[in-house]
Amino acid sequence: MPLRNLLLDFNSYFASVEQQLRPELRGKPVGILPVMAETTCCIAASYEAKRFGVKTGTSVIDARRLCPDMVFVQARPRVYVEMHHRLIDVVDSVIAIAEVLSIDEVMCDLTGSWQQEAVVRELAREVKAKIREEVGECLTCSIGIGPNRFLAKTASNMQKPDGLTVLHEDDLPHALYHLKLNDLNGIGRAMLARLERHGIKNVEALCRASREELRRVWGGVEGERMYDRLRGVDVPVPTTQRSSLGHSHVLPPHLRTDTGAFSVLSKLTQKAAARLRASGFQAARLSIRIDYRNHLPWQHEARFQPMQDTLPFLRVLSALWSERPRRREPIKVSITLLDLSEEEQMTLSLFPDGTRTPGLDHALDQLKAKYGNDAVYFGGAFMATEEAPMRISFTHVPDVRLEGDAKEVGTDWLQAV
Repeated sequence: MPLRNLLLDFNSYFASVEQQLRPELRGKPVGILPVMAETTCCIAASYEAKRFGVKTGTSVIDARRLCPDMVFVQARPRVYVEMHHRLIDVVDSVIAIAEVLSIDEVMCDLTGSWQQEAVVRELAREVKAKIREEVGECLTCSIGIGPNRFLAKTASNMQKPDGLTVLHEDDLPHALYHLKLNDLNGIGRAMLARLERHGIKNVEALCRASREELRRVWGGVEGERMYDRLRGVDVPVPTTQRSSLGHSHVLPPHLRTDTGAFSVLSKLTQKAAARLRASGFQAARLSIRIDYRNHLPWQHEARFQPMQDTLPFLRVLSALWSERPRRREPIKVSITLLDLSEEEQMTLSLFPDGTRTPGLDHALDQLKAKYGNDAVYFGGAFMATEEAPMRISFTHVPDVRLEGDAKEVGTDWLQAV
């Protein structure tokens, strides 16, 4: 069975970028924070910090307890996105990238002579060397190579940092036995509990289970896919269409009022609408959620004809907002656009009701692209212009033109790298 895939995973990406750009941080335990506050948690940690037990999700208080010498740095999403694109260019100049999985992971398909171990190992070493020479020594990566995507991902996690691991069909399944069940992609907390209920408590037991057993555990065909993936079979990944798009923001103390919370929701809605249009989608449902101090969260939603126009979304937001509980302190707000469909599927009404504003949105989108997202906006977001900056999720690499704010750090740092 040939080697079909290579996965490249940038090690401790956010922290490594900071250490590359700020030499004074190199060799030190670094924690990346969304905001500089004692009440938040690390969204990333350097390998020096990980040795003390600090990891993603560790609170600032616990991180200080585990590692008194921790250095905390506020996240710079725009910088991480720009560095991501620079790294992608370097990798793609050596080996063609098939898919960008996240801001710190890319997948490459191996064909022809690249499926030979000696050839692909040399390519992997060339990628590492070129990153080191053209970007910097702190941006290390772990590379996994295997007969399918699942095993390439698994191999990339087997030697960190700066690893290179190849899994052959002949290595399976015994090469996986030393791993923990949740080391395998697709086995989270809920699936781990389900496996244990079925008596599967380690990877060896998982590999020894029959196809029928795994189908019962997973409750369907996904169990059979896992059975095949563990054996190196190149299982086609079912195509999925995006079903939702949204943003959330924890409110700073000065905006924990009705007026402040609505202003942030307005900004989030405007940002989500712009992303929706840029992605070529329309939405037929809008949901808002408000988390309160000392009360249960409140959530409400509305359905409508599919659309992608900002002003109608803001009108829906206002209607939902009017139904909120009163006399409570909001601490977090979220907006989600759901039931997405492709823009090409849009059916125009024979009797327009005046709700659509495509010309206005096009003009505003052009102004923002040229002058920045805070150059022009609907007035409801006035109090939130400094809030809800660009964020990076596990699977979404933001477009800085759509989600970045003018006040965020730009590309000047590139000149120093």
